[in-house]
Amino acid sequence: MKEIHSRRRFASPLVLVALAGGLSAVAPSPTAAQQGASIWPEHAENLKVLPEDFPPQRLRAVMRGFALALGVRCEHCHVGEAGQPLSTFDFASDDNPNKDRAREMYRMLGVINARLKDFGSSSPDHRVNMWCHTCHNGKPRPQTLAEVIQETYDTEGADEAVARFGDLRSRFYGAAAYDFTAPSVNALASGFFQAGDTATALRFFERNVQDFPDFAEGWESLGDVAAATGDRATAIGYYEKAVALAPDNRRIRASLEKARAGG
Repeated sequence: MKEIHSRRRFASPLVLVALAGGLSAVAPSPTAAQQGASIWPEHAENLKVLPEDFPPQRLRAVMRGFALALGVRCEHCHVGEAGQPLSTFDFASDDNPNKDRAREMYRMLGVINARLKDFGSSSPDHRVNMWCHTCHNGKPRPQTLAEVIQETYDTEGADEAVARFGDLRSRFYGAAAYDFTAPSVNALASGFFQAGDTATALRFFERNVQDFPDFAEGWESLGDVAAATGDRATAIGYYEKAVALAPDNRRIRASLEKARAGG
């Protein structure tokens, strides 16, 4: 990917759009890559956004850019079966609907980047551009963590939402794809709490303090849940932990005093 990044500042507007294209085709698998440059056609077919004479070397760089940005492979947009040789793929076919979605992304990104020029920049050589990774960050659908978990909750239920969280965290923690920081997860759990699903909120709050035991607001949130369910003794214990971690936090101190007073 070093080659791709080194070219971005000097690329033509059309190539900038291509590199920012969002849902699109991707690079070959490592096995296919070992077969050499011959897997890239000398003349690509059915190009409707990139120029018809787009060089195979540059096409390869663009496809690899998509691969990293979306975390997908060729079959995401092209007609072919995962794990099979690229020679079995029908790259010219439009039967995979994601291919046309990719073209629409090209056009949309072109409009956005053209409009961004109107905002100006204090440094013309480093103006803001939209890229595929600006929104996708290694995932096919550019959703936030809260959106993915809420969608899973709505369609499959609380248990699957909690399981999905654990799976995503094990795969993506430390990467840019999803925000697994303590405040982000606390906000996710608070959404369930505010919606009235205390049980699900509690599961996420407990997971958050397990992952981030020094996060005072996490213990505070557990105190809020306990207080809301009438368990004053447990609420006091959680608030005391939170105050110990953040002794200058007036809000947490007020909650502790209220709980101690029986409020």
